[in-house]
Amino acid sequence: MTSPITSRRRPVRAATAFLVTTAAVTTLLAASPAATASATGTASPTAPAEATAPAAAAATAPTVSETFDGPGLPAGWTAAEGTWRVENGRLIGTSTSSSQLSRITFGTPLTDFRIEARLRFESAVDAARWTAFGLDLAPSGVVPWSIATLRNNATASNGLEFAQRTTANAWNVTNTAPSPVQVGTGKEVRVAVEVRGTRGVWYVDGREALRTTQVQRTPQGVQALLVNGSTVSFDDLTVTPLARESFVRKPGETLRIWAHRGASSAVPENTAASDEVARRAGAEWIENDVQPSKDGVPVILHDTTVDRTTDGSGAVRNLTAAQLAGLDAGSWFAPAFVGQRIPTLASQLEGLKTRGGNLLLEVKGSHTKAQVERIVAEIRAKGMSSRVFVQSFEPQHLVWMRELAPELPLGLLRSTLDADPVAIAKDLGLSAYNPSETAFRTKPGIVAGLHAAGVAVNVWTVDNATSWKFLEEADVDGIITNRPAELAGWNAAFKQRPAATVLSPAPGAKLDRAQTVTIAVDAADGQEITFDGKPVANGQTIALAYETAGRHVIKVGGVESSFEVIATRTGLAHLILTSEAPAHAVATMTSMLGSGRYDALATYAATPATRGIAADQRRLIIAEAKALRDR
Repeated sequence: MTSPITSRRRPVRAATAFLVTTAAVTTLLAASPAATASATGTASPTAPAEATAPAAAAATAPTVSETFDGPGLPAGWTAAEGTWRVENGRLIGTSTSSSQLSRITFGTPLTDFRIEARLRFESAVDAARWTAFGLDLAPSGVVPWSIATLRNNATASNGLEFAQRTTANAWNVTNTAPSPVQVGTGKEVRVAVEVRGTRGVWYVDGREALRTTQVQRTPQGVQALLVNGSTVSFDDLTVTPLARESFVRKPGETLRIWAHRGASSAVPENTAASDEVARRAGAEWIENDVQPSKDGVPVILHDTTVDRTTDGSGAVRNLTAAQLAGLDAGSWFAPAFVGQRIPTLASQLEGLKTRGGNLLLEVKGSHTKAQVERIVAEIRAKGMSSRVFVQSFEPQHLVWMRELAPELPLGLLRSTLDADPVAIAKDLGLSAYNPSETAFRTKPGIVAGLHAAGVAVNVWTVDNATSWKFLEEADVDGIITNRPAELAGWNAAFKQRPAATVLSPAPGAKLDRAQTVTIAVDAADGQEITFDGKPVANGQTIALAYETAGRHVIKVGGVESSFEVIATRTGLAHLILTSEAPAHAVATMTSMLGSGRYDALATYAATPATRGIAADQRRLIIAEAKALRDR
């Protein structure tokens, strides 16, 4: 994309600087397998296609759904190591020391899925002990593995992790973060991980807590549970295949980071080094531009000529792939980048495949259908269809893409808004509508209609926190930015905000049956509010006359607040006066209440004299009288 670098009620978040030293750059370049990839690598336009996804997918049923109500381990569950048993409706895994790792495998190989459960640490050797979801493990237990771990001390800096057990049987911890809520021995918590290819997202009590692009995958990997140095119990475990991905941001999620030409503010754009820095900066998606060389090889370059970003000159499409491969694409940016090359699409895909990351691929300039078909062939030959998102300014390119590769999500780039963005999105089968910031500011209200149609909005190219704040509050889904590290830091600050606050009823309040409460929360729009597990609306009133005595729980955004319904003389008087008992019975019961004869009141309420009282109300009157008696 060519654009000038531009620079709901939420606080401004601080940006985090990202510095690349010469030594660090040298290390990155040496580590990147795609940095010196040959420009002549090609893929046959007739390469076999990967299995394609339908244009839309319905919600899918779980492949695993266990409540552990049977007498033993569920069928197909294999306790590969340690002690595993079912007891009192829970699966219990035990590891007796920090050096022991208990493991049980189950499920089937899945590319995109959500695994979730309720779990509780029953005991632990120390606060650093952990349990984990196995995201990709061979049923036999041979390495490599990919897991998502949760420590007993979940709010430690490494309370949550994504980690790999490598083919050398060593640990590689790729991502860490503190949990948004403490766990600890004896506290049950709802946890989940969503996996899409090599991407993973950790959720604790419904709150997103950590992301990765480095879930190591194998063809036969299944799911598992692991326990280290502790005893952990599990219940309500499900594994659910995920339908085709929506790029619309969920309530509470951070802005999606699309790294424009890689980390192009810190490293020469559209190079292997730029991809590497963007990946390490936390960008899930790396945007690159593709166009054909003179001999038809798709290469990664933005401009129509090589003059600005290499030591050569001339139009890209007048130079062969071999000629392009000989140009220096890094020295123009800084001496540390001498020797960077113009990647082919094939080499760029290979780098992402082996090192992690996903590609937002812009089909740049004019292309024929045959040239678009060549791009599709390259993507499929590398097995990367599940990790590529295609965008273009040209609707015709997207029409061909949809015809040739219906599995690829599509985005339409715009410098000015269409008269009806929803209509064109539906016509082209878009997953995203991607306007410039300038265009978006002319009509930010387009978001609601596009979201209603299931279409995301990603704005380009935005590099400052003031604009990020405006766009986040406008409910856009992602930012295409030259500064992915800074946006990652801004997002991290965003996640530290309180998820929600329960304003009413006051936490710990003790209320009686004569009272009515109003559920009031301060939370982001769209966050679910529950009262004793059932959804309620913000501002909904609830009469307490017939609620059960004792503790009641309100939850929103991972925050829990509770109050109690207790027996009082006022509450019991309310029950009596609002009953359908005959007038003389009401008078008798209020007289007994006034004189403190609770036993007599409970006995009288059960007699035929109080006919007309509904059975549930009668039980409450008797229970309240006995509770007052026993005080």
